[in-house]
Amino acid sequence: MTVSSVQSSEKPVEHIDSITVRFAGDSGDGMQLAGTQLTNTSAIFGNDISTLPDFPAEIRAPAGSLAGVSGFQIHFSEQRIHTPGDGCDALVAMNPAALKTNVQDLAIGGALIVNDDAFNKSNLAKAGYDENPLENESLSKYRLFRVKIDTLTTEAAKDTGLGNKAILRTKNFFALGLTYWMYGRPLESTFEWIEKKFSKVPAVAEANTKALKAGYYYGETTESFAVRYQINRASIPAGKYRKITGNEAVAIGLAAAAKLADKPLNYCTYPITPATDILHELARYQNYNITTFQAEDEIAAMCAAIGASFAGTLAATGTSGPGLCLKAEALGLAVMTELPVVVVNVQRGGPSTGLPTKTEQADLLQALYGRNGECPVAILAPATPSDCFDMTLEAFRIAMRYMTPVILLSDGYLANGAEPWQIPTVENLPDLHKSHPAANGNAFEPYARDERLARPWAVPGTKGLQHRVGGLEKANVTGNVSYDPHNHEAMIKLRADKIAGIASDIPPLKVEGAEDGELLVLGWGSTYGAIVSAVENARKNGKSVACAHLRYLNPFPANLEQVLKAHKKILIPEMNMGQLLLKIRGDFLIPAIGYSKVQGKPFRISEIEEKIDEVLKG
Repeated sequence: MTVSSVQSSEKPVEHIDSITVRFAGDSGDGMQLAGTQLTNTSAIFGNDISTLPDFPAEIRAPAGSLAGVSGFQIHFSEQRIHTPGDGCDALVAMNPAALKTNVQDLAIGGALIVNDDAFNKSNLAKAGYDENPLENESLSKYRLFRVKIDTLTTEAAKDTGLGNKAILRTKNFFALGLTYWMYGRPLESTFEWIEKKFSKVPAVAEANTKALKAGYYYGETTESFAVRYQINRASIPAGKYRKITGNEAVAIGLAAAAKLADKPLNYCTYPITPATDILHELARYQNYNITTFQAEDEIAAMCAAIGASFAGTLAATGTSGPGLCLKAEALGLAVMTELPVVVVNVQRGGPSTGLPTKTEQADLLQALYGRNGECPVAILAPATPSDCFDMTLEAFRIAMRYMTPVILLSDGYLANGAEPWQIPTVENLPDLHKSHPAANGNAFEPYARDERLARPWAVPGTKGLQHRVGGLEKANVTGNVSYDPHNHEAMIKLRADKIAGIASDIPPLKVEGAEDGELLVLGWGSTYGAIVSAVENARKNGKSVACAHLRYLNPFPANLEQVLKAHKKILIPEMNMGQLLLKIRGDFLIPAIGYSKVQGKPFRISEIEEKIDEVLKG
C-alpha cells in the first residue's frame, strides 16, 4: 500500500513547549494503541516523552461501564520532563463513562474532544448521567469539541469491504489522526506501522489508514478547530535512543546480564499483573541463550529459579506483591543456601488482589522482613522506566558478587510507563563475569568465605566439589547440617554482615540541590519524577529545598545518615502508609515527616509542591 505525506496546515500555528494528551474509552476502543502510536511518533520526532497507561482491573467489564474505562496519558515536550503530567491539557473521551472518570483531570480551558455518537441514552445511563453533559453547562470551563467519530470513521472506510463492526474498530485511529493534526505530528511512522501490522489483511490496513487520514483532515477542514499547535524537538544529548517501558527495560537488562556474564539465563515465573510483560518480552530473546519457564504457581517459579542458580546459571523470577508472599519461604531457602537469584517485584495496589492494574509501592517492608527468621536480602529500586535496565544489571552484579538473593522493587507506574532511553555502549556496561571454583586437591569448603563474606559458587557435577544444600542450618565453612546454637548465631550474623557490607560497594547517595539546608525531600522508586520536578520548581522560587533518591534500600548508601542530618527537616513522599518513613525513623532516630498517597495513582508534582510549602511553613 502506498501512502502520501500530508501537507502542512494553512490554519494558524501556535508554538507551545509541551502538551499532555489523554485518550480514554472502553477496553475495546484501542486507547492503549492510540496512545502508544502517539508516543512512538513523538519519540521519533525528537520530543522528550513520559507516559501513563491506565488499565481497567476488570478483564471483561461491560461496555460503556465506569469499571471498563481504559486510558493512556502522554506528556511530550521540547524540554526535559520527568512525569507524564499532573493532569491533561487535552482529553479524548470516546464515551460517557470515559468522560465521567477522566474529566476532573482536564485543565480548565483544556481541549475536550468527545465522540458525540456515543452519547446516547443507553451509554449515558451506564455512566450514571441523568442528562447529557454535552447539552448543559457542566462542561463550560473546557473547550468542548463534539465530533461524530463513529459516523466519520464509517464514512471514511465504507469502501474497504469491511462490515460496520470491523470499521468501527478503527475509530481510535480517527481520534489519533485528529490529535496528530492538532499537535503537528507526522503520520509516516504510523502509516508504516499499519502496513506492517496488517500486511496479511489489506482491508483492515486500508480501513485504519483511511481513518487516520480522515481524522487528520477533519482537523484541517472543519471550522471547529481554528488553530493547531507545534511542539519542537527537544535538545537532548547526542546518541541512539529508543522508547522503552520499565518492563521492557527489565527484560533487556536480563538478556544483557546473561551476555555480560557469559552464562545462560533462566527466567522462571508465574504470570501476574503487572509483571507478565517481562515474560512476554523476554520470550522473544530465546536465541540469546535465554530460557523462559512458566511455572504452575509462584512457589514453583521461585524454587525453579533456585535450582537454576544452583546449576550455575543466571536465575531470575518476576512477580507482584501477592506472588512475593508466596515466594517468601523459598526465598529463605535461597538465603540459607546463599545462591544468587534476582526477584523482580512489580508492585501493585493491595492487599490481596487489591488493585491489580494500579500502582503502589507498599511492598518495601515485605521485601525487608517478609520471611521467617533472620533472613536478609539485598533490595534495589529503579527510579524511572529506563533505570530499570541499569538496576537489573546492578541486581545481578550484587547477587553474584555477594552470593545472595536480590529483590528489585519496580511498580506498575514504572512497568507500563515509557520514556526515551539512550542505548548504552557495551563498553559502559558492568563486567558481570563470575568464576566457579575447581577442585584443587584439598577438601572442598562450600561455606568458606572471601573478603565480601560470599561463599564459592560451585557447579554441580564438578569433581571434588560435592557439598550439601537445603534449608537446614549450615555449619560454617563445611556446610554440614548443624544444630549447634553458637554456630547458628554465628551464621545469622555472617549473613547479616554480608548484606550490610554491600554498602561499601554501592554509590553514595547524591543530593540534588544544597548539601545542607532547610528541607530535604527523600524518595525511592517511581516517586522520582514528581519529587525532582517539585523540588526544581521550589528552588526556582527561592526556597531552600533539596532532594535525594534512594535506589539502594538494603543496605542503605553509607552516607545516608550524613545526608539526612545535614538538613533541618526531612519529607518522605511514598505511595504507601509510610514504610520508608518507619525505617528512616527507626534506623536514624530522625523525626522525618511522611506524606502518603495510596490511590493507585502516582504523585502529582503539584501535590508535592503543596506539601513542601506546608512543611517549610511549619
